[in-house]
Amino acid sequence: MKKVLFILLILAGLVPVTLSQTSLATYETLTFDSEMEKDIWNRGKDSPFLLFRAVQAETSGPEDTWASLVSELDSKAAKNNADLNLLRQIFQKSSQRLFKKYEQHSTFNTMLSEGRFDCVSGSAALGMLLERYGYSYDIVETDYHVFIVVGLDGKEIVLESTLPVGGMITTPSEVEKYLDAYKPSEFVSAKAVGQRLAGPDIDYSDNSIFRKVSLTQLAGLQYYNDAIVHFNAQAFGQAVEQLSKAYLLYPSDRILGLRELSIDLAYKNYGYELKK
Repeated sequence: MKKVLFILLILAGLVPVTLSQTSLATYETLTFDSEMEKDIWNRGKDSPFLLFRAVQAETSGPEDTWASLVSELDSKAAKNNADLNLLRQIFQKSSQRLFKKYEQHSTFNTMLSEGRFDCVSGSAALGMLLERYGYSYDIVETDYHVFIVVGLDGKEIVLESTLPVGGMITTPSEVEKYLDAYKPSEFVSAKAVGQRLAGPDIDYSDNSIFRKVSLTQLAGLQYYNDAIVHFNAQAFGQAVEQLSKAYLLYPSDRILGLRELSIDLAYKNYGYELKK
């Protein structure tokens, strides 16, 4: 009997398991959704901005919103180079121009064209702007969420893209409280796949992932999120295609685990074998 599995979280934690990695797709064997996506990969395999634009590339609109935001911030950066005031402007202007409506699994393209964003696309925008203006920062991946920590004048500042109001946390005690809420306890281990796939309840007390990722790896997580949408629709072939791209950008256990699960379910539910 077919069983519909739902991944209701932005980022689902998967248990670190030993899986075959010798037959994963290479760049030459990837299947692209459109010629536009293929062209982006050909031109921008080393450009995080282009990689973020690659997911659902056929629906991408003009880059006017991004160009306008960068132009405005460039003028402010000339006066306030990598200081707290400019950082505040980066967060506020991004929230005003880009972060208009939170929507789970939104892509960077939908954020630019329609203002629909999630923690991955929002953190991508902030990360690329921080990179442009010379800030020291970390993108932090957790089981269910992504956010940014900026190092400035010996202090840590949290940028939480999903909170346009109050999402720039500067008070040391509040920063510590925020970070502690996501850090895994000493005795928590990653959960089995099935424990992350169904049910409306989210228990943040069992966090098992807290690690720094690069912009390129974050682009891989955007492909991972897009694969979750296909997985939830039981389109396992498309999920595997997106997860293959995700794994090339970010070879993590959770991406590999969901890819293996998609391959198994494609066979069990529909009787067809996908390339491993």
